[in-house]
Amino acid sequence: MPDVLIVADTRSSPEMRHEVPLMVPDPFLYAEVGGNRHVAIGSMEQRRIQELGLGIDVTPLDALGIDELVRRDMEREEMSRELHLRACRSFGLERALVPTSFPTGTADHLRAAGIELSVDAAHFGERRRVKSEAELAGIRRAQRATEAAMASALDLLRRAEARNGGLVVDGAPLTCELLKRRVDQAFVENGASADESVVSHGPQTAIGHDTGSGAIAADDVVLLDLFPLDRASACYADMTRTFAVGTISDEIREYHRLVKEALDLAVAAVRPGVDGRDIHRLVCDFFNEHGFPTSLHKEEGSVLEDGFYHGTGHGVGLAVHEAPFMGRIGHELVAGDVITIEPGLYRRGFGGVRLEDLLLVTEDGCEVLTDFPYDLEVAT
Repeated sequence: MPDVLIVADTRSSPEMRHEVPLMVPDPFLYAEVGGNRHVAIGSMEQRRIQELGLGIDVTPLDALGIDELVRRDMEREEMSRELHLRACRSFGLERALVPTSFPTGTADHLRAAGIELSVDAAHFGERRRVKSEAELAGIRRAQRATEAAMASALDLLRRAEARNGGLVVDGAPLTCELLKRRVDQAFVENGASADESVVSHGPQTAIGHDTGSGAIAADDVVLLDLFPLDRASACYADMTRTFAVGTISDEIREYHRLVKEALDLAVAAVRPGVDGRDIHRLVCDFFNEHGFPTSLHKEEGSVLEDGFYHGTGHGVGLAVHEAPFMGRIGHELVAGDVITIEPGLYRRGFGGVRLEDLLLVTEDGCEVLTDFPYDLEVAT
């Protein structure tokens, strides 16, 4: 195995959080040298990392001469780079693979001192493919929080009453913003959080990641794409459902029927050894057979805004989008992957439908981690 080097905190770096599954808000150094695992970090974090029981050798910064550097009145960033160099030399690191997020200043300093660094995004992506027990438990918790939030939003949609062309619930206009507040409340109550959620309506639903805004009409389509973070593990879940209130157009009904059928086709194909590109082709061929343009059936160079214009799925873990991918670029699935399947159909200026489930790839197929109905119609 090649030696590796990461300099990051565990809050913003999935690469670091995978190796050191604790919340450490300040950047520190992690290295693997000759199969041995090392961390160089402030002494206040030493015991926490040792208590993980992961066999990580912890070197406090005091042992690397931080007191001397402080006396030299070094700038903070300059001091950090010098400590990182001293740590690498202490561990015997001469060359290493680093993630794409590796800090440029530190890389320049280490390279100038003769340490060879090679950026290898694929290597670090592969390290996170098979989820640990703790990561999988966190993903399951995040998924339960997602379902609780979706149910809370659906409750508002069901209880809303038509009034003056719009909807009112509990005496207030039903808006995307109100639904988002209810979603966020459910996340917090279930140990999760999200910086943003997609809660869109009407023509907004035809734009994949339009986060949504405004009042929901008495006859409207509403799309919720929720991807919260489990606070204890920093792992994500991801789920999408589409609902229609009031009178539902035949076009939206047909979109929903076909998207659910495409979802079922794709889920049935998930197993170890299958290439994500083949799952994407299966969905694209299905939609194309029903008259819709897709990324695999469009004219080369053309911009696709209608039909099925995005990938079929992606990995989920310490990042909400990570390997493996199921699109025009894909990866072979392995047991232990956690993935989404998210087909959709859209018409710009009108609306769209997307459904998304979370799956664990098992030795003989997959386990669907999502437990939420697919019903389109919401009675108001």
